[in-house]
Amino acid sequence: MAVQKLPLAKALNESLRKALETDPKVLIMGLDVGKLGGVFRITDGLQKDFGEERVIDTPLAESGIVGTAIGLALRGYRPVVEIQFDGFVFPAYDQIVSQLAKMRARSLGTVKMPIVIRIPYGGGIGAVEHHSESPETLFAHVAGLKVVTPANSNDAYWMLQQAIQSDDPVIFFEPKRRYWDKSEVDTEAIPGELHEARIAREGTDLTLAAYGPMVKTCLEVAAAAAEEGKSIEVVDVRSISPLDFDTIQASVEKTRRLVVVHEAPVFFGSGAEIAARITERCFYHLEAPVLRVGGYHAPYPPARLEEEYLPGLDRVLDAVDRSLAY
Repeated sequence: MAVQKLPLAKALNESLRKALETDPKVLIMGLDVGKLGGVFRITDGLQKDFGEERVIDTPLAESGIVGTAIGLALRGYRPVVEIQFDGFVFPAYDQIVSQLAKMRARSLGTVKMPIVIRIPYGGGIGAVEHHSESPETLFAHVAGLKVVTPANSNDAYWMLQQAIQSDDPVIFFEPKRRYWDKSEVDTEAIPGELHEARIAREGTDLTLAAYGPMVKTCLEVAAAAAEEGKSIEVVDVRSISPLDFDTIQASVEKTRRLVVVHEAPVFFGSGAEIAARITERCFYHLEAPVLRVGGYHAPYPPARLEEEYLPGLDRVLDAVDRSLAY
């Protein structure tokens, strides 16, 4: 077995390398992805090994980058676009939601849009607004887009492979503050389907559902709760659109309680959809209302305040205690 321990960032780099080696139609494009290797070095070394026609440094023009990728997809290529930071995607938002997301339906399925848009997202790196946002719900609301996010290195490697192989556009959110976290990657054993949730830790008293950067936080919460005799199950949602409600439902039917956690603001966040759907599906199983923990409905704060803004161990544990108190 080809198992090695890699930082999440390196797993993404290896995944892109594998995709470039496997399919000559795969292209990588974005600001500073070539000579610099990306601001987080996710594309480090790829232009040197595959050339400037496969790993393309673009002008600072996100709308133009995505528009060019759409044209390349129409000609049979599989572009992988990097948006340097989460908040930089909005100049390309019109291209993504008005063109990219609609092209396949508009053509009655005759036109494929195999484009992956990689977006480092979330806080925790001491950056300012436009560098620490969590805009996943804006894209999950748009029919025609798939929205996924890995929480560990193995998922980063395989989910990116699966996204690149998809004939539909995929918004691939990368939890930037987890880039340097190491975990095992098995480059031979393919995990589950791209849009399947997974049980990250089994438990019996309460379910924590999270994705991306918050999965590690929830695993820490489960470990802390275990010291007090509480058994917490952690579901890594992995795919935000489509959402694997069945896995979450099966967990909640067992534990009878659910707390949903994400960095994005709670107000109109993806946790609201999970809470509503699970309440509908599990009404007679629930022993407490579904609770949500997330960011505040406010602009992202200066770096010195982000620890107060981001959901942490104490805020999630408080929600766990409130749920178990019912």
